[in-house]
Amino acid sequence: MKTSRPILWILIIAAVASAGYFGWQKYGSPDSGKARTAQKGPPRPSAVPVSVSPVQKVDFPVYLTGLGTVAGFNTVQVRSRVDGQIDKIAFTEGQIAREGELLASIDPRPYKAALDQAKAKKAQDEANLANANLELQRATKLGEFATAQRVDTQRSTVAQLTAQIAADEAAISNAQTQLDYTQIKAPITGVAGLRLVDVGNIVNASTQTGIVTISQVEPISVIFTAPEDQLPYISEGQKAGALRVIAFTTDGKKTLAEGQLAVINNQVDTTSGTIRLKAVFDNKDHTLWPGQSVSTRLLVRTLKDATVVPDDAVQHSTNGLYAYTVNQDNKAELHKIKVSYAIDGRSVVDEGLTPGQQVITGGQFKVQPGSLVSTAVASSDPSQNKVRQE
Repeated sequence: MKTSRPILWILIIAAVASAGYFGWQKYGSPDSGKARTAQKGPPRPSAVPVSVSPVQKVDFPVYLTGLGTVAGFNTVQVRSRVDGQIDKIAFTEGQIAREGELLASIDPRPYKAALDQAKAKKAQDEANLANANLELQRATKLGEFATAQRVDTQRSTVAQLTAQIAADEAAISNAQTQLDYTQIKAPITGVAGLRLVDVGNIVNASTQTGIVTISQVEPISVIFTAPEDQLPYISEGQKAGALRVIAFTTDGKKTLAEGQLAVINNQVDTTSGTIRLKAVFDNKDHTLWPGQSVSTRLLVRTLKDATVVPDDAVQHSTNGLYAYTVNQDNKAELHKIKVSYAIDGRSVVDEGLTPGQQVITGGQFKVQPGSLVSTAVASSDPSQNKVRQE
């Protein structure tokens, strides 16, 4: 028993050593690592994640963008046409003044007196005319007993008094007009501005200071410019019908109103190479205000069946513009392209792409021609930033 126990321990140690050596040979030695690597083969490249969007064939509206200034369709500075003291201000600043509404009144008493005087003068002359007619009738009835000179003189007197009455009627009309001018009324319908005079002030017809300025805002106009090289397209489009104009805030984020092109100026500004245009807007909700600066878009024409891609798909290089598409093998392909228009996050591609292709819109900086890619479909609406996985 004492002899067999050391032999047993020797056998156990030998078995453990053999197992350890076998394991080292299989897993721990450099040769075993090379063998495993050889069995697995070279590592496969990982796919580049990108966003894609389809190349579309749609009707593409071509807009000319610019800056414009809103102007009242009609603007009138209301002034007094007679001299006198202001008795009443009948309008509120900022209100809509209707045509014919009373704005202010001037002390009418001097003009009322002048009118009464003109009427009294006419009554006097009418009485004299009546007497002259009676004298003419008496002279005529006398026949040969009245001298011809007397008859002729009397007829002349009647004619003079008739003319005087006509002059009196004109004087009455003038006096009535002057009296009417003491009631200052709105000449147009529009928004009343700030009051320029107060009650009690003396106004004169000869002074340039007005009482208030009224601006017509329904409709309202916007004056803007366009490059002179676009004038043929604008003129051609206007022959087919009124061209659509959209007014935005100056940052372009909010649409204010839609109207129509009304006037093309009769000459080009040679210093800037632009043509002035005038658009008219209904402005029922008063979103446009005189003097306001706006951004404008003039719809010149619509391209039928244009090849359109998102702006993010168009890349720039020293050799020109290019874009990546994804083929059936999920590999990137480079295409040189030509772009004619870019509006609202979309570009019109004249050459290099065909409708139906999947163009890469995000992740291009990691892509090379032939790169394996994994795609996510981007929204066709440029304003949408969300991406849905395929």
